[in-house]
Amino acid sequence: MKKFIVLLLVLLTACAPAQGPAVVLPEFLPTATAYIDPSYPTAEVALAVPNQTASGIDVRMERAWMEGKNVNADVCFTLPDASDWSIWSASLTYAGTVLQEYGTTLVSLQDAVDGQAGLRCDTLTFVVAPDADLTNAVIEIGAIAAPPQQDEYCSVYMPKIQQAMVERGVGIVLDCVDVNGVLTMQIVSRPPEMSQEQAELLVYSDEFYTVKGPWSFPFNLSQ
Repeated sequence: MKKFIVLLLVLLTACAPAQGPAVVLPEFLPTATAYIDPSYPTAEVALAVPNQTASGIDVRMERAWMEGKNVNADVCFTLPDASDWSIWSASLTYAGTVLQEYGTTLVSLQDAVDGQAGLRCDTLTFVVAPDADLTNAVIEIGAIAAPPQQDEYCSVYMPKIQQAMVERGVGIVLDCVDVNGVLTMQIVSRPPEMSQEQAELLVYSDEFYTVKGPWSFPFNLSQ
């Protein structure tokens, strides 16, 4: 009986799975380092002439800098009145290239106080190639504008538009008409040789809610 028990123990030991080598985990795992493409530099430049005035509007470019593919500029301008003014046109010129597509991000907005004009600040962003030559670049603000809401044409803009039509001898007569309970500016009379479309182009021109510059800011953003 003892021999049988001993033999059974030997067989069980032989059939047991073999243990592999012990695995020792490191105390600290290495962390990956983010790869920064050297073709996307970051640089900032001080502007030689940061302030300019045109058409009674003061514009200041606080700073210009390049971050990745973006050329950014912080721009502040005085507000002509309490309307919703914003940058209407802008461009970046460098090495024979003119970029007129840009994005804007509102930074701050100050209302007029005690006779002091209001102030709006935005960040302008232009997308350029990583090897763009910005050693002699210019950011130009072409105009600011406050496009009116539909109900503002009668209350704010119609008098100045009508005055302009009279001074130019255009022969367009405007009036505010109740349309579904809303006062709406309409052209009630125009010269017979002028089409409705031609009259509307004159009346609804952006000149009546736009202040044109330009305000130009040269800078050297060499890499």
